[in-house]
Amino acid sequence: MRPFSFNTSAELFPAAIRKKKRAGFTYRRFGTAAEAVRFAMEELPTDSLNGAYLQVEEARFDQSGIRTLYESEAFPLPRRPRAAEAAPTDKDAA
Repeated sequence: MRPFSFNTSAELFPAAIRKKKRAGFTYRRFGTAAEAVRFAMEELPTDSLNGAYLQVEEARFDQSGIRTLYESEAFPLPRRPRAAEAAPTDKDAA
């Protein structure tokens, strides 16, 4: 396997969210693969991450591959907690 460079530009193709009325995240291009991986793992809604893939040069990574890159010791960016997804509360029902 060819060595992976987190400094290479990358494209993220999230899966469409069919159950929600609001538009999901769409295609995004990143200056570095590290930024794309961090965005996918920390910012992308879970339902968009399922079925998403990351394209870096000729290599393609699915959800599992993206997670492996994020958890790699070679990952160059600081890891942050995943962004909280809005969940309905009792107050919303009132």
